[in-house]
Amino acid sequence: MMRTDGYLFDQQQTETGQAETGQRSEAFATLFDPTTFRHMEGFGLGSGWRCWEVGAGGSSVVSWLAKKVGPTGKVMATDTDLSWAVPSVTRPPVEVRVHHVGVDGPPGEGFDFVHARLALGHAPDRERALLSMIDALRPGGRLLIEDADPALQPLACPEETGPEQQLANRLRQAVRTLLAEHGVDLAHGRRLPRLLRAAGLRGVEADAYFPVASPGCAVLELTTIQQLRAALVTANLATDEEIDRHLADVASGTMDVAAPPLISAWGRKA
Repeated sequence: MMRTDGYLFDQQQTETGQAETGQRSEAFATLFDPTTFRHMEGFGLGSGWRCWEVGAGGSSVVSWLAKKVGPTGKVMATDTDLSWAVPSVTRPPVEVRVHHVGVDGPPGEGFDFVHARLALGHAPDRERALLSMIDALRPGGRLLIEDADPALQPLACPEETGPEQQLANRLRQAVRTLLAEHGVDLAHGRRLPRLLRAAGLRGVEADAYFPVASPGCAVLELTTIQQLRAALVTANLATDEEIDRHLADVASGTMDVAAPPLISAWGRKA
């Protein structure tokens, strides 16, 4: 199988592409912010903490962290593209920086908390990225990594009740094939606990959140297929007619569409 390394969801410079990217980011926030914030609350994160948000991709987690750490804390938010970083988000205690995790060194050291959500599965060097985040922690600092595991639950519609669901599941398989050909680790989520232990973290735990049906799932499905449409057709993984039919099915609101499970794993630096 041909492999072409690269991130399929790079920001698109057209107005349509930028709108789809924003909708995709908002869908992730709607679906996963409650789970992410629950874990962060459990670490006792509060005033004065120094945090690094890796591959931020949007403002929701950055803004939440900024409120928690207050004026005496710091939130370093890094990403390969900062088009989301509007002035209302980037004022102190937030600092934003262009950064390629797994390629560039850490943007600082002595962090109390480092977090990455949906950032490592497509990183060019996942092992180096993980070690970089751990190196940036102070002794006793906390690391929380969250990543999807599309191979763990591969269906768009776990209940196939008709041709609409069958088409949705065929297209989900096509998306997984495309992602794998571009170097995405479709099973990265389940590997996280082992990887954190192997890297020397203490008290490693993990859990998973699996959204089965919600408006956020539908928005995520629509924007994913729209952004990958050209690549799917070019790779002969789907036709324009199939994609049009599927988008109409999802937009109708009559089909339950699931998102891949999000696996959260965390630990403490010795």
